Amino acid sequence: MKKIIVNFVLLLVFSCSLSLAQNRVVSGLVIDETGQPMPGVSVFVKGTSQGVVSGHDGTFSIEVRPGDQVLVFAFIGYQTHEAEIGNRRQINVQLFPAIASLEEVVVTGYGTTLRRRGRDASRVGAIVVDAEMSPNVMYAPVMVHDPGFNTESYSTVHETGFKDTRLNPLSTFSIDVDNASYSNIRRFINGGSLPPQDAVRIEEMLNYFAYSYPEPEGEHPFGIHTELSQCPWNPQTQLLHVGLQARNIDKSELPPSNLVFLIDVSGSMRPANRLPLVKTAMNMLVEELRPTDKVSIVVYAGQTRVVLESTPARHKQRILDAIASLQAAGGTAGGQALRMAYEVAERNFIEGGNNRIILCTDGDFNLGESSNAAMERLVERERQKGVFITVLGFGMGNYKDDRLEIIANKGNGNYAYIDNIQEARKVLVSEFAGTLFTLAKDVKLQIEFNPARVQAYRLIGYENRRLNNEDFNDDTKDAGEMGAGHSVTALYEIIPAGASVPIPGVDPLRYQSNPEPVHPNASAELLTVKARYKAPDSDRSVMFDLPVRGRVVPLHRTSADFRFAAAVAEFGLLLRHSPYKAQASWESILERALAAKGEDHEGYRAEFINLVRTAQNLERLSSGK
Repeated sequence: MKKIIVNFVLLLVFSCSLSLAQNRVVSGLVIDETGQPMPGVSVFVKGTSQGVVSGHDGTFSIEVRPGDQVLVFAFIGYQTHEAEIGNRRQINVQLFPAIASLEEVVVTGYGTTLRRRGRDASRVGAIVVDAEMSPNVMYAPVMVHDPGFNTESYSTVHETGFKDTRLNPLSTFSIDVDNASYSNIRRFINGGSLPPQDAVRIEEMLNYFAYSYPEPEGEHPFGIHTELSQCPWNPQTQLLHVGLQARNIDKSELPPSNLVFLIDVSGSMRPANRLPLVKTAMNMLVEELRPTDKVSIVVYAGQTRVVLESTPARHKQRILDAIASLQAAGGTAGGQALRMAYEVAERNFIEGGNNRIILCTDGDFNLGESSNAAMERLVERERQKGVFITVLGFGMGNYKDDRLEIIANKGNGNYAYIDNIQEARKVLVSEFAGTLFTLAKDVKLQIEFNPARVQAYRLIGYENRRLNNEDFNDDTKDAGEMGAGHSVTALYEIIPAGASVPIPGVDPLRYQSNPEPVHPNASAELLTVKARYKAPDSDRSVMFDLPVRGRVVPLHRTSADFRFAAAVAEFGLLLRHSPYKAQASWESILERALAAKGEDHEGYRAEFINLVRTAQNLERLSSGK
């Protein structure tokens, strides 16, 4: 008996020792100098590679081991903070801005090389720290452009200037619900460098955010909302806000899905922010599916193969096991893979259902058909089969944004860039219906401006979505798709009729009458918005219009959506070094965004505010101020 008691005591002591030696989770909140939550802050155990990133609401959770002593909190442009772990399970910290005084900054490629007192302190891909720099400041990582290291590619964006309303009364464009540009910009800025100019597509920045437009009423799947005020960055112009809101549909009412996961498993997808992140994102999506939905998995590297034939989502574990088995190696045969994915989707086609390919890749195709032109022709042919496509971009360094944008635009699809697990959740969980279910396809807008109210206008962004005016009535011309619950935002900068603002013109015409001067009329209609769209399974479009009186509302009395969207556009103008930025400034962006943040349940607007602050710090570093 005594021996049993001794053994029991020893077992109890051993169990307690094991319990004391177990890992535990430390959670907390990171806020900035104003008390606002800070998303995207790196939180890691000092002396290890073990770390996490704070979420949209500034919170974090990290597992620590018994020997771990210090947590480090780091964010570009802010002082790095260290906190003793001890026995704490809750650690809340506040970070404060820090700007290094540098005598010289050399901008090279996609990043900055920092020089101090005549000595080059740069190291490719490293945090710049030398003996004379403060150890409490998180300096921008130096990413010196090297064609062998960074081969990212972006389509050139040519901003359009003001159009004379007498000569060009119509503005015609395809809607764009893509938001890849914003999360890609975020990746650059959080990585310590300002983005390449052509990576900045202002329409995708605007459409990253949700706006509280009213639900549509009547027969059409989306409604139109307008608002007019002074332009915040140019006192001589006005700003027109046009918002489209698609009808929200409960997930239980959505049609069954036939999904093909087309996953790039080539060698370039090996890093943690590529295939491992893809697998986590796809697991999250599978959890959202209903028993009636079906999933196939096609993978491609040097060769293309079907990993999982069409499987009902009620066999969830079978799908998850197939995803878990994926490994990265080999080249990238993108064209062959797309064709096989379309074949699999067509083989399992659901009449009246949601038939869609979900492409996950960095876009770096290097075997077989791989040019942008070849991809465009391929998806234009295949979209006739009634299969839509969602493009999810991953990775950095060799990222091919231009190619992925073409595939989404020409393949009846949408396009998002996944830079972290929070973005995967946003796209595939929070915005599940909008990402995967199309309510209206080939959606076009045509706005006719009244020269009695508008002397000239300029559409901000949408450079690669412009259409010829005659394309509006041509049902063979492709345009953008709108998902359930999606909103689309467009901004026009307007020169009012009668304003003494010079605009580019043409010489007098020789063979026909020149436009007569128009007398301003402040009581006249401002414009008419015409919208045209097709049902997802139709080839014939439907058109409706909305005349707009256009009462000018003082800026401080506009909606929070108007002011926040204006701040996002102004941010884009600064990042693009736009010739139309006028009096745009970091301070006015922050002032307006802070006042228009609203309830911000998901924290995306708070994240935007922190992103602007970081970009401001980086701009000061690059300019030497």
